[in-house]
Amino acid sequence: MGIEAVIWDFGGVFTSSPFEAFNRLEAERGVPKDLIRTVNATNPDTNAWALFERNEIGAAEFDRLFLEESTALGHPIRGADVLPRLSGELRPRMVTALKACKAAGFKVGCITNNVVSEHSPGQDGAQKAAGAMGQVMPLFDAIIESSKAGVRKPDPRIYLMMCDILAVQPDVCVYLDDLGINCKPAAGLGMKAIKVIGVDQTLGELAAITGLTFDVEASA
Repeated sequence: MGIEAVIWDFGGVFTSSPFEAFNRLEAERGVPKDLIRTVNATNPDTNAWALFERNEIGAAEFDRLFLEESTALGHPIRGADVLPRLSGELRPRMVTALKACKAAGFKVGCITNNVVSEHSPGQDGAQKAAGAMGQVMPLFDAIIESSKAGVRKPDPRIYLMMCDILAVQPDVCVYLDDLGINCKPAAGLGMKAIKVIGVDQTLGELAAITGLTFDVEASA
């Protein structure tokens, strides 16, 4: 069956990964690399990140809970210090690829785990100035935000919600995300999942699946 829809994550796909910024914070604080990733992966359905991304707690409570969780791992970091590191730099070639998919007739959707915060990807001053959200979000046929939907990746329900909105079956969808844990349920539903490691790798895999040609030099 042919591909009918391309579904995208936002942060780490259209922008550089927040984990790069987290690593810089860890280096500044002299704590182990990927500590923040470890905090995020501990009790992933009920931890501070999960609650915040489902909009079940506010920024103040996230700050407190994240500090508790990082302290339990031996290296206290406040959630309030992590939030400003969420936003990344826009990747223009990925935006060009999205436009190409849309122009070719594919339905395009975005599923993003986000938080109700000025520091959500694309929401801080630098990102607004760069026009990341303004350039990208209007291009989608549908957008699902965890903070509004009350469900977050990797819960399979959020992928099925997008399929319902786009009126497609999972097996005619491509799904792109920078986290393997989020790609796994998409693949389990029958989607062709692409783990975004680098732009060249991603565009190569997307081209192979969709049959489109992405002009790397023109879109660099």
